[in-house]
Amino acid sequence: MDISTTYMGLKLQSPIIVGASGLTDNIENSIAYEKEGAGAIVLRSLFEEQILHDVDEQRLNNMYGSYADQEYYAMYYSKKHNLTQYTNLIKKNKEALNIPVIASINCMSDEGWIEYAKIIEEAGADALEVNMFLLPAETDQDGEDKERIYLSVVEQISKTISIPFALKISYYFSGLANFINKLAMTDASAMVLFNKFYSPNVDIETERIIPGDIYSCKELNIMTIRWIGILYDKVNTQFAASRGIYDGETVIKNLLVGAQVTQIVSAVYKNGPKVIGEMISTLTDWMKRHNYNDIAGFRGNASQKNIKRPALYERTQFMKYFSDAGY
Repeated sequence: MDISTTYMGLKLQSPIIVGASGLTDNIENSIAYEKEGAGAIVLRSLFEEQILHDVDEQRLNNMYGSYADQEYYAMYYSKKHNLTQYTNLIKKNKEALNIPVIASINCMSDEGWIEYAKIIEEAGADALEVNMFLLPAETDQDGEDKERIYLSVVEQISKTISIPFALKISYYFSGLANFINKLAMTDASAMVLFNKFYSPNVDIETERIIPGDIYSCKELNIMTIRWIGILYDKVNTQFAASRGIYDGETVIKNLLVGAQVTQIVSAVYKNGPKVIGEMISTLTDWMKRHNYNDIAGFRGNASQKNIKRPALYERTQFMKYFSDAGY
């Protein structure tokens, strides 16, 4: 049973990728993911905010401009330290694994962090995942201003590296389908739908904001299924499905609507590397029962393009008529 696939031009032994997180900080863990059948791993993200914060903390008092050299050295040292740690992580994983190693940058602007992408490429990463989430919270800024930042990042990344790169984005766009189509016309090789972002909660006793649940819940995958299903074969890009994928059945669902690969994180945190093997067993058993020899035989079969009632994807309010309707 052939469950191999290609993603961003990379050959993967399976469509299951361990997503960006601390899960891939440990080489022994990454080896276990490969043995269980993972197609690739995404290293934890190098955060733009973290780098800028570290630099800011080390800045010397330069009120009168008399310590320019020292200040420059502090900034250089902080950047170099972060980059050295990250490039070493890339190199160690590349030495230990046969599956692709994808680096990740979590960014919020199109500023100086772009230079890191080239260093990541030189360290041996097979591809890069650019994780962007710009919350449209400004009342005086329209959606096009946000979109321009994304497009600027893609343009600069394209000029900087030759390895393939994917964009990991949210669904906070006024015209999501239209904007993904714009991104698909750039040099980005794939779109990861969607990123898991920090969610605030409220402690009613202390009346303070506290972090929400760090894990994805299964219900979040419904949004991913909807949008990959709508956009499959309509835009010229590959899709990686992310968020809320806990079992083999959900892997199959995301492939059926058109995902090229699926990314898992919370499932591995909760159940360990063995969950990858369990997902693959579910996938291969299902393929045998449905007489599919490879993933290409069924990918996209349940997308909007290939079902008899495409309105099922666009209906946003529940109606019994739609809930009972078949393909």
